[in-house]
Amino acid sequence: MSELLRFEIDRGVATITLNRPEKLNAFTDEMLDRWVEALEACRVDAEVRVIVITGTGRAFTTGGDVDSFGASAALTPALIKQRLVQGIQRLPRKMAEIDKPIIAALNGFATGGGLDIALACDIRFAAESARMAETYARMGLIPGGGGAYLLPRIVGMAKALEMLWSCDWVDAREAERIGLVNQVFPDAELMERTHAFARKVAEAAPISVQLIKRVARLSLGQDLDTALDIAASNLPIARTSEDHLEAVRAFKEKRKPLFQGR
Repeated sequence: MSELLRFEIDRGVATITLNRPEKLNAFTDEMLDRWVEALEACRVDAEVRVIVITGTGRAFTTGGDVDSFGASAALTPALIKQRLVQGIQRLPRKMAEIDKPIIAALNGFATGGGLDIALACDIRFAAESARMAETYARMGLIPGGGGAYLLPRIVGMAKALEMLWSCDWVDAREAERIGLVNQVFPDAELMERTHAFARKVAEAAPISVQLIKRVARLSLGQDLDTALDIAASNLPIARTSEDHLEAVRAFKEKRKPLFQGR
């Protein structure tokens, strides 16, 4: 992987670390390429059961590199759309393909497209010093990385529009209160606590964990009958898995189960 992005796997947990701290981890084309490659590697690697995304330095990521905004103004509308589709939008699309849990560890600032990508993760943990803002209106732009779709589904439409229109900062505790992040940890404990949670999930039955995510996402926005049918259609996959049989044996033998993802 590029020096702009670090990729490590340990005990079933893959950690993707954005590593451009001097630019607050703002995206470059190369960084986006490596990021998508890392996510795809996680998707197909059976040894990876949970994915953690974080940043180095003072920021998770501030999104697109402002230094490149002036150059894009000279592009045609069609080329601007093409760059968006072939750029940042590859991330939420790729993340949506992955049934494995994806956790954002917000170590610092998360703004604009950077916050959009954090929203595309399944859950978010934040350091106490972390701050978040949707800054598009301040820059004369609109969310291009999924923020207008994801944020209302996480905090509600009214709160999402307040954030998107005002561009106001939201600190970690307020983000926890409104459901934008799941938990807040002391800065020095963020990665330790995030990895402890990730390893706990990684030790659960992988088929069960991934089907839970799939059923929950497929059921979102559906009526009850459809959601129940989705569950009924997926439960046999888990029920007939070797991991389920191992869980039953371990329960009877009063021991910890050893799941193989089969």
